[in-house]
Amino acid sequence: MKTHKVTHQSFLPSNTRNKLVLRRTRKRFNPKVFIDGTIGTTAIASLLLTGFLGIGAMACWGLEIIETNANPNIIISGWQQQKSICLGAMLVSFSAFLGSSLVGASLSIQRDKF
Repeated sequence: MKTHKVTHQSFLPSNTRNKLVLRRTRKRFNPKVFIDGTIGTTAIASLLLTGFLGIGAMACWGLEIIETNANPNIIISGWQQQKSICLGAMLVSFSAFLGSSLVGASLSIQRDKF
């Protein structure tokens, strides 16, 4: 990250003013660092969400099987809809992971200028 150095002389007598120079650094906004951080955060969050939604889908699938075995007269279970929602959301979050990884890889290739 680039920093901008600012020099500041304190209000001291003239004989010590030349000896004491305080330096402060001010951070500047760097869009490349911000974009890289955003892409990395999106990739990690979407992977975690994919895992949790997959566990939820497997739980709904198991409960659907239990409910079907308990009462075979029921054709459409309430857990089937929940399982479909979890699987659809899992597909979307995994697609977000693949997309953010692809964008991150293309930006790093662009920076390396292959």
